[in-house]
Amino acid sequence: MAKNKSDSPAKSSVNPVMRYLRETRAEIAKVTWPTRQEWLRLSGIVLAVTVVMAFILGAADAVGSWLVGLILS
Repeated sequence: MAKNKSDSPAKSSVNPVMRYLRETRAEIAKVTWPTRQEWLRLSGIVLAVTVVMAFILGAADAVGSWLVGLILS
């Protein structure tokens, strides 16, 4: 026989926003946060890769502009 909604536990009476916040808090408590040293090292890597990629993309853009300029003139 099919269950009625009234047969389910009191989950339906819990505010969904409060339940979401409680579950989020529980998940954040499970996270292994990096140490300050790890954070600094990883941030340095991200900044270095960003700077290198900016130079590579800038150079590619300059070469592309130069080639288009040659073709069009």
